[in-house]
Amino acid sequence: MWGVRVTSETFDVVVVGGGAVGENAAGRAARGGLSTALVEADLVGGECSYWACMPSKALLRPGSALAAARRVPGVRADEHLAAAEVLASRDGFTAHWNDAGQVDWAEGAGLTVVRGRARLTGPRALTVTTPDGESRALTARHAVVLCTGSEPVKPPIPGLADTPVWTSREATSAHEVPGRLAVLGGGVVGVEMAQAWARLGAAVTLIVAEDRPLAKLPDFAGALVADGLRADGVDIRLNARAERVSTVAGGVAVQLSGGDRVVADHLLVATGRRPATGGLGLEHVGLTPGEPLTVDDSGLVAGVAGGWLYAAGDVTGRAMLTHQGKYGARVVGDAIVARARGELDQPRPWSPHAATAYHAAVPQVVFTDPEVASVGRTAEAARRDGVRTRVVELDIAVAGSALHARDYTGRASMVVDEDRRVLVGVTFVGPDVAELLHAATIAIVGEVPLDRLWHAVPAYPTVSEVWLRLLEAYGL
Repeated sequence: MWGVRVTSETFDVVVVGGGAVGENAAGRAARGGLSTALVEADLVGGECSYWACMPSKALLRPGSALAAARRVPGVRADEHLAAAEVLASRDGFTAHWNDAGQVDWAEGAGLTVVRGRARLTGPRALTVTTPDGESRALTARHAVVLCTGSEPVKPPIPGLADTPVWTSREATSAHEVPGRLAVLGGGVVGVEMAQAWARLGAAVTLIVAEDRPLAKLPDFAGALVADGLRADGVDIRLNARAERVSTVAGGVAVQLSGGDRVVADHLLVATGRRPATGGLGLEHVGLTPGEPLTVDDSGLVAGVAGGWLYAAGDVTGRAMLTHQGKYGARVVGDAIVARARGELDQPRPWSPHAATAYHAAVPQVVFTDPEVASVGRTAEAARRDGVRTRVVELDIAVAGSALHARDYTGRASMVVDEDRRVLVGVTFVGPDVAELLHAATIAIVGEVPLDRLWHAVPAYPTVSEVWLRLLEAYGL
């Protein structure tokens, strides 16, 4: 009888999704002595390594470095970016889209790498369809962990589905600088890629539905980033909605509300991402495909009996950030090991088995020029949570910033819980402010009282002096 050959294997843990998040969950489980399979349908290393964090920053960093040099008196930086060299360097950071190095790491960490697309078939059971069409039946003694990430969302704009467009994958892996690039969406991907390609020589139009880019961040963040984009020649269309997309000779046309029309060689659709939960067989364990996976702080998926299904990263619908997903994955791996040993029931907040930081201390950097670095809650979010807040906001104007760059322009704000006198949110905008972020993250995670934070003396002359000015403005 002819048919598909099926092999069957059992592991302690099966992790579905071999990106940065899955690697961390699997690595922690294996480190704890559990036999672990890592299933990946594409490249081991995932989106971050090949189409997101690494290549995007490789495209952004040369332009930021050149701009920074031009802001220092006495430094001659008259050259333009060498686009071919920037793209070649980007290719190096992606290992030319070859995952052999990542596979070597995984196998060296004791993981069994399984190539193919996995579907749940029942409790602790999966079928993996391999690239050659065969099937592998995998069973997990203790846990299955879903780390399948997220996928781009294309809005229901007439004509968009029939028009060839870029997503973040094409935007970070293109091998030629487009003459004209239209970017739909003013979020992180939109502003970062608009600036990267503008500095490499493209004529970029950024189409933003709101009154500023980065609308989820404090107003001054989007305003300062918009100024930076305009300085690089980006044409920003605010309060503009795409009403129709069509293919035209030589490119793509976007019809905007108000009658304007943008024509470009390529259109990057950067209008958000959603958890990638379709095609995983969730219906076989009582869950709804296409929906985010609701988890507790140890990563256990709600609605599944038996305590065997876990998830981490974008697939949960929590903060869609690589570093945060990796953090959650480390917690998941350690929690699985502890439960396999009978050492864990309900984890305590801030323990190694609870991803408590998701609730109040998520850090994020937007790698534009100026950079945006934020952690914790905005004032509005804190107030919705019932926190009595006070906001202190001021320009970054200290000796350190003056030395750092000519005409340094930046702004900082902190959100204070007035009842506990601790920070619940901090935002910095300005050149190179990303390096200020971890101090703010520690202050929030550690719930450092402002009276004690006052004694954390910033070195002179550094940009960190802004901490002193914020605390002085608060009244200390």
